[in-house]
Amino acid sequence: MCSSSRKISRRRFLSLSAAAAAGALLYKTSPTFAQASDRSAQGLRPQTARTGVIRVGWEAVKRLDPAFASSDSEIAFLTAVYDYLVDVTTTDAVSPRLAESWRVSEDGRQYTFKLVPNAKFHDGKPLTAEDVLYSFNRLRDPAVGSPKISLFDNLEQISAPDDLTVVFTLKTTEPDFIYSITDNSAVIVRAGATNFETEFIGTGPFKVERYIPEDRTLFVANEDYWQSGLPYAAGMEHRYLDSNAAIEALRGGELDVVLRMPNARFVALQNDPNLQTVTFPTSGHDALRLRMDMPPGNDPRVRKALKMATNREEINAFAQLGLGSPGRDAPIGAYFADYFDPDSPLPPYDPDGARALLAEAGYPDLTFDLFVPNTGTRPDFAVVIKDQWAKAGITVNINLVDEATYYGDDGWLEVQLGITGWGARPSPQQYLDFSLKSDGKWNESRIADPELDALIVKAGTSVDRAERIAAYKAIQRKLAEDGPLIIPYFFPTVGAARKEWQFEGGFTVQAFPGRTTFTRARQA
Repeated sequence: MCSSSRKISRRRFLSLSAAAAAGALLYKTSPTFAQASDRSAQGLRPQTARTGVIRVGWEAVKRLDPAFASSDSEIAFLTAVYDYLVDVTTTDAVSPRLAESWRVSEDGRQYTFKLVPNAKFHDGKPLTAEDVLYSFNRLRDPAVGSPKISLFDNLEQISAPDDLTVVFTLKTTEPDFIYSITDNSAVIVRAGATNFETEFIGTGPFKVERYIPEDRTLFVANEDYWQSGLPYAAGMEHRYLDSNAAIEALRGGELDVVLRMPNARFVALQNDPNLQTVTFPTSGHDALRLRMDMPPGNDPRVRKALKMATNREEINAFAQLGLGSPGRDAPIGAYFADYFDPDSPLPPYDPDGARALLAEAGYPDLTFDLFVPNTGTRPDFAVVIKDQWAKAGITVNINLVDEATYYGDDGWLEVQLGITGWGARPSPQQYLDFSLKSDGKWNESRIADPELDALIVKAGTSVDRAERIAAYKAIQRKLAEDGPLIIPYFFPTVGAARKEWQFEGGFTVQAFPGRTTFTRARQA
């Protein structure tokens, strides 16, 4: 058994309270163009009467403070109540929201946003630039302690020349900075707001009528929403259920939409004549990671042996049922076509060779406790790893932990071996900045590689596209050869909805499901 004085006990781990986990949904766009809003092109149609309450199944929320919210259900709550400066479409195009237009200075260091003039908070207060300043300054305030603080390390200042203009000034050029502006936590709140767990006042399309912890949230349409005519529904209900219960409620007509479920259940729902389903690839992935700051993970021979003991194709087939795309032990897959290196040098599957290499390293009878959030396909991933590594003489004890506990109080960062689910992002840079830089907020493997750090910085700051591509591919080669991660697949986003509801433009789901909006859903 591998141990360390820094490893938390199972009793301590299971006592952790719920808190923020991984994930920020970011957007793919050129940071040097200005985009103006064209509300007439968005297909808005006047609606004389809103009808119907759309019922959506989610797991229970734990934190509703935007600075700490992280799960799909929490982000779905924020998406209903608040608004973002800009949003992303299902094709990763950035679209206006509270910012109706924006421009970037020639040197790439200044982003200027113009706000819509007609947005109001649910209490009637007009939206102003001061609310935007407060929202972002709160995220970057060390006293608040948001895990998103590192998103703004390169931000020199935020200013408001007038009530409808916000200017972000950077210390140095950062091609992907607009992705930080659109992070899941970057909703705009009222200046001075602090009671986010009990007061839900935003500019979003729905108002909270009643919040019942662990049970449901009832929303009503915001009659004064700044996007005239939206939402189409009179209300929305978030019902808090585990995945299996939500699916049964959907099939029985007690829910209208479910966006998170095991792949096996989704495949079965595709044949239900009462449902409409959707699936598309994302950059989201599950990463098996080993801490490198303690034995045996600090030995490169052990890291290589674990890679050799892993059959990624078998894991992908079992856990993803053919819905996922292959991974190569780096958080950059085919979704990022320009950056992906399909020939990164992964060691071939060789359990006998892995056994011999472990013996050479002094670990002939290696045992691990593997901590796994009991959600999605992560338990399936763990089951296959246990079987595969046994063929190399490695014993794996699987510890399934509920998702809120796994991520609670950052306990997931302490375990020696764990499987972490990373939500979809249209840019690979934040995966790298958050989890693979030496000073990353979520550096769960404790990797500390100056050469890798330099490559990550170059990939994130260079304005030379060819140089960025070369850096991303070099990162993939390093992680494939000697990294602390095993990433066998990139998972898709899936969803199912009852046909009693129609969705303007068709039923679609955002890559990060919690960012899916239901403003254009109509009861048939």
